[in-house]
Amino acid sequence: MLSFINHSSPLKILLNLAAIVLLMISLGLSVSYGTTEIDLATVWQSVVHFNPDLTSHQVIQELRLPRAISAALVGAFLAVSGAMMQGMTRNPLASPSIMGVTDGAAFALVLVMALFPGVSGTGTILSSFIGAGIAVALIFMIGSFSSGGLTPVKLALAGVAIGTLLRSITSVIAFHFNLEKELGFWIAGGLSGASWSSVKILVYSGIIGLLVSFLISKSITVLSLGEDMAIGLGQNNLIIKGLGFISILILTGAAVSVAGAVGFVGLIIPHITRFIMGTDYRWIIPSSAIFGALLLVLSDIIARLVNAPFETPVGAITSLIGVPFFLYLARGSGGGK
Repeated sequence: MLSFINHSSPLKILLNLAAIVLLMISLGLSVSYGTTEIDLATVWQSVVHFNPDLTSHQVIQELRLPRAISAALVGAFLAVSGAMMQGMTRNPLASPSIMGVTDGAAFALVLVMALFPGVSGTGTILSSFIGAGIAVALIFMIGSFSSGGLTPVKLALAGVAIGTLLRSITSVIAFHFNLEKELGFWIAGGLSGASWSSVKILVYSGIIGLLVSFLISKSITVLSLGEDMAIGLGQNNLIIKGLGFISILILTGAAVSVAGAVGFVGLIIPHITRFIMGTDYRWIIPSSAIFGALLLVLSDIIARLVNAPFETPVGAITSLIGVPFFLYLARGSGGGK
């Protein structure tokens, strides 16, 4: 996807600030709307002057506020993961959902819940990280062994194949151990179970994952130009890729453990961000975090309103946007690239 030409840094800063303002407004609307609408003045009062005797304040503090914050963090994590995957692999189709990373995390989560029913929150997070890592290892192994090497399309096809396989195994495990309800949550993707514990998990994971991604953003820009060029400039690609994939596993694992397999955020947002910000990952990664957070918060609002009072899975909303986008990119990438 082409980017705008000669975007100045002040303009990029202005666009990011505008996106942050929209995100703040969206967070307010997310807390306000639900089965019972609460006006924004009450939302603000519950934040600055919480009154535990008021039911509306309790609903905001215990249900809606952690859900809105979780949506923003999950969207940011998935978008940054997708941006890093696309930069490191030079694959426009790369994203946590397309590459099977979210399926790997969900597979490990269901497996741990089946074998260790009383597993702690920390245990589920660790299993998500391990499952995501297994998926990445399998995808790159299969893609590398294919004839003609690891092309972007072959990498995407390997991701789809591994993701489908892991999803099938996950279904078998869930049916055998009567975990269909949990499986349905992971497949559909949703934030109805978000709590302050979820926010804490996401914040701790984000401190590590986002910090690493920001620190190596300049190196990812160099890597996105081609491995030979990066080596010629004296960059150690192995270390950069290692740090990048550690960051991706942390961010994706945390996101999946809280929201399930929400798809296409990591595919859509990096392309939109590059179109707006250019090709420098020092801009792409932080901007992807902002735009990803905005997309998922808005998607979560739509998910609650489109069929009220029933809730539509947020993964269905992002898929409605993402599937046509994926087909457009797949058509444009060609078979041999």
